Amino acid sequence: MTDTAGTPGSQSALRQANERRIVDALRKEGTRTQAELARATGLSAASVSNIVRGLRAAGTVSVRDTASNGRRARAVTLLRPPGAVVAVDFMPTRIQVAVGDSDGNMLAREAIAYDVAADAERGVRRAAWLTETTLQRARIDVGTVSSVVASVPAPIDPGTGEVGRISCVPRWAGHRPAKALTERLGLPVVAENDANLAALAEWHQGAGGGAQHVITLVIGEGVGAGIIMSGRLFRGAGGTAGEVGHIALDPRGQVCRCGNRGCLETFTGAHYLLDMLPQNADVARRPGPVGVPDVVAAALDGDLGSRRIVSEAGTALGQGTAIIANLFNPDRVVVGGDLAEAGELLLDPMRRAMELGALGSALGQLELVPSALGGDASLYGGLLMAAQRVG
Repeated sequence: MTDTAGTPGSQSALRQANERRIVDALRKEGTRTQAELARATGLSAASVSNIVRGLRAAGTVSVRDTASNGRRARAVTLLRPPGAVVAVDFMPTRIQVAVGDSDGNMLAREAIAYDVAADAERGVRRAAWLTETTLQRARIDVGTVSSVVASVPAPIDPGTGEVGRISCVPRWAGHRPAKALTERLGLPVVAENDANLAALAEWHQGAGGGAQHVITLVIGEGVGAGIIMSGRLFRGAGGTAGEVGHIALDPRGQVCRCGNRGCLETFTGAHYLLDMLPQNADVARRPGPVGVPDVVAAALDGDLGSRRIVSEAGTALGQGTAIIANLFNPDRVVVGGDLAEAGELLLDPMRRAMELGALGSALGQLELVPSALGGDASLYGGLLMAAQRVG
């Protein structure tokens, strides 16, 4: 098979096509000698040898000496699918991009500060630029990328790919970020809820390891949950499973952005927690914007007002988690997000509230643990999901 176009671009495309032919042959037929691969693909022995050399250098195949019909030969075994994967993490105040190998192991990452909630189209354009920049800096050809997963802090309709109406990025409602990124990058992209991806990552390589039924809480601007049941991600009929921030705790409480009163989010969301700070509190007088990490730091330093805010948030979270425990009976609940950095200052009141609100049988085997991956959980989950799609 020869390249008639003769241009660098067509040569690169031809090599990628020939690599796919060899990889497909190894997938279908298992370990084969280089001579057998040449016969199966119709490529010359020299082309097969050259391509196998590149695949071996990339860790895609292993090669060992063997014998065939009494003659020395080289046996080739597929170790993993070739190529790279990308995760794009849209966060309220920044965008992160990570590049991984086909097993989902992170190879490179970049991040920029950005007001993601302001405009969906501009956010997607910025993410596309950051993806291309990250690939260039890592010296990875965009043509080798097999799959891209975008993490969005909102429910995603699994049928249409549209962002739900109620989220911490309300201007994204009805937008299809996967479709927009696909058009800009020329790569296959899927969009997924950030808490779902965090749950996937914690279950595979974080605090959820070894459990079969895991709920991962992500506490930020709102409260979301990723649900792993019997080892599978549960999204619900319309992609809104896990929107636990809208569990009603107080019918006379504050009005939530969803239109109801006293939702869990109104007790634990970043905006509501910061509104509780006394004007004369030390943390409120710090220069620059004050965020939940500042409140957590002050609480850990012994500030009584900040400790009270964290404790009351923990009690509300425990009440909501008790309802979740009665419904799903998980064996582990992982708590992530900025507020989770408070450790036992948050988890202890959570446990006490859960003991009051949940069935004893629902708590008998339940472990409440902090996240092992922190703010990177959704990014790692994006790489894992992208790698699973390749597999």
